[in-house]
Amino acid sequence: MAAPTPNRNPQNAGTARSEDGTRQLLQWGASMLAAGLVAVFLLQAFLGGFSATGASTNSGWFALIVALMCIPFGGLLLLLGVAKWIRNRSLGSGR
Repeated sequence: MAAPTPNRNPQNAGTARSEDGTRQLLQWGASMLAAGLVAVFLLQAFLGGFSATGASTNSGWFALIVALMCIPFGGLLLLLGVAKWIRNRSLGSGR
């Protein structure tokens, strides 16, 4: 028995590409990266800073943990969103 073929309706071709999650990747990546950068700023400016052995206060440790989680993950989400955005633009201009 053959597998059912997907509905290849040309009217839905543009909507499928525009709702592929690029906007969400860009939004969440930028917001997570911003949250990490705010945590680093707060750590340096108001929460005692950090040295080679770590942060100086308990809230500084919390800000350091938030920054070390948000900056890499948010940066990767943002990078993936930018790559998808560039790909979608190149696919759109090739029509």
